[in-house]
Amino acid sequence: MPTIDLTGKAAVVTGSGRGLGLAYAHALAAHGASVVVNDVDEAVAERAVKSITEAGGTAVAEVVPVGSAEAADRLVSRAVEEFGRLDVLVTNAGILRDKVLWKMTDEDFDTVITTHLRATFTCARAAAVRMREQGEGGTLVLVGSPAGQRGNFGQTNYAAAKAGIAAMARTWSMELSRANITVNAIVPVAATAMTETIPAFAPYVEALRNGEPLPDFLRKGEGFGTPEDCAGLVAFLASEAARGITGQCVGIGGDKVALWSHPQEIRAAYADGGWTPEALADAWPTSVGAEPQTVGIPAPKTPEA
Repeated sequence: MPTIDLTGKAAVVTGSGRGLGLAYAHALAAHGASVVVNDVDEAVAERAVKSITEAGGTAVAEVVPVGSAEAADRLVSRAVEEFGRLDVLVTNAGILRDKVLWKMTDEDFDTVITTHLRATFTCARAAAVRMREQGEGGTLVLVGSPAGQRGNFGQTNYAAAKAGIAAMARTWSMELSRANITVNAIVPVAATAMTETIPAFAPYVEALRNGEPLPDFLRKGEGFGTPEDCAGLVAFLASEAARGITGQCVGIGGDKVALWSHPQEIRAAYADGGWTPEALADAWPTSVGAEPQTVGIPAPKTPEA
């Protein structure tokens, strides 16, 4: 196996005070990278830094809510001031404001879009400017979600943001290829405060908190594990071993890693002169519409099910 060595690289991980973000920061630091930890809570960010440094890594905290261009510039500037450069950006910060469409407020929508989608844009833009100036390439790891790939009930704002992040990864992989900057989206599934709200997962997340391992049907069948199970993918994508991988959406969780497909046409039909409503109604059931696509995240298949 190749050795993953990130010595000399500097990374920014947004939303890395706890959960998945903290696991990503730990993995990067454990493989030699210096890390800027970001959180909105100073005490949480400082605890995260302490946990990394006590494990032998190098990290500093930058406390700022992501979303604005000013916040993005602060994060990039902190990496450059502390470590002299920026090589890796992981856009992990996120929040939830779940409601069905007819109950979702403008604030619910805008807050989630700002933290997930706009912050991914502003942070990636600032990082790309710095990486292009350095002229030595770099890595952008954007954090997606199964909700962005398939939609999810009650998550208009979150699913839209995560779908946009996947599209950004594909677009930026083309725009930044000449600068040797890779851009990929990861699609993690792990036991966190978010997934604990899913009834099928809740007892297993609670058991994990009490020191019990997750069963194989979750780790393998559902690709559901701990935040640490997802972190190796981030360290890999930041390394030279992944220099040829870009524009991809990669799922990770438990014992499973998977490549998500890009949206593509699956069936087509043609009519000379174009399609009238009547012609569409006649042809749809047996041509283009013969295999309608499913939506939503499939419910976990527990042994009891």
